[in-house]
Amino acid sequence: MFFASDNGGPVHPAIMAALGSANTDHASGYGNDAATKAAQDAVRAVFEAPEAMVHFVATGTAANALALACLCPPWGTVFCSPVAHVQKDECNAPEFFMGGAKLTLVPGTDRMTPAALRASIAAEESRGIHGAQRGPVTITQVTEMGHVYTLDELRALVAVAKEFGLPVHLDGARFANALVALNCTAAEMTWKLGIDAVSFGGTKNGCMGVEAVVFFDPAKRQEFEYRRKRGAHLFSKHRYLAAQMQGYLKDDLWLTLARAANGRMARLVDGLRGHNWARFVNEPHANMAFVQMPRAMHRRLQGAGAYYYIWEGDLDHGPDDEMLTCRLVTDWSLPEADIDRFLMLARA
Repeated sequence: MFFASDNGGPVHPAIMAALGSANTDHASGYGNDAATKAAQDAVRAVFEAPEAMVHFVATGTAANALALACLCPPWGTVFCSPVAHVQKDECNAPEFFMGGAKLTLVPGTDRMTPAALRASIAAEESRGIHGAQRGPVTITQVTEMGHVYTLDELRALVAVAKEFGLPVHLDGARFANALVALNCTAAEMTWKLGIDAVSFGGTKNGCMGVEAVVFFDPAKRQEFEYRRKRGAHLFSKHRYLAAQMQGYLKDDLWLTLARAANGRMARLVDGLRGHNWARFVNEPHANMAFVQMPRAMHRRLQGAGAYYYIWEGDLDHGPDDEMLTCRLVTDWSLPEADIDRFLMLARA
């Protein structure tokens, strides 16, 4: 029963088949192949953005760090939530790729508010050359706490950034999960709101390892290509990244997998809701939930083969009835029988 993360599941068979199809004959390297051009066009079609710059990398960290490096000079600062993925989980990779630019944490929770963002931006550039200069805003969608920004919430944050003439980046490692939760289009969740760049994730949603970096202003194309090569993230056998993206987007597989993952979480949430031994830290919006349960229950579940993260607390030391917070994540491949077994064990 694997609830630890949606990057722990298998590659979808259709994507494996796409990789197999690409594994024939010879092809030009470094993205100069027909598969890459076709996959780039497929991403542009998804975003309804025929002029967009689209390039592929193998990891979400590379996608975020390289995108932000194109948007922020070394003397700038990136505005983000205190629990944004670029802050909590990327080992200072954005700062490294940006050449020393820093992150400014906007006070609050996982979802920034326009008022807090405006105050944080206004507080910068107050010391002339002695302080950091204002840089891009980055938004994690789905957030690290399992929330999804509504389109109105995104629009309001973008409006604040644009007041100061700043670009906006969307960290979409779980882009598809957010999209199906909002029941909107990729264009409606990005450039139609004024978002300038997107890290479009595939790895957490059934791919082996591919992310697309999308700039809606193609003027960044050359800079990104230089940064990707200099940063050692340009694949030689690039067609294998492209093949994954082709398989991912074909026949809207990416949406099908996200709906399955979100549906698995809805099934799990419905089974846990209403019991005094399970308390939700927040309302799950997509395929991630944070739940408090007694230490003894965590021990029983994990002893029976349930694998997930204890987010806060020590599983081995303390009272049996102390409530510990765990993170539960579902992916497209999680068997519904595992969810039912988890619930049965929890209720026992």
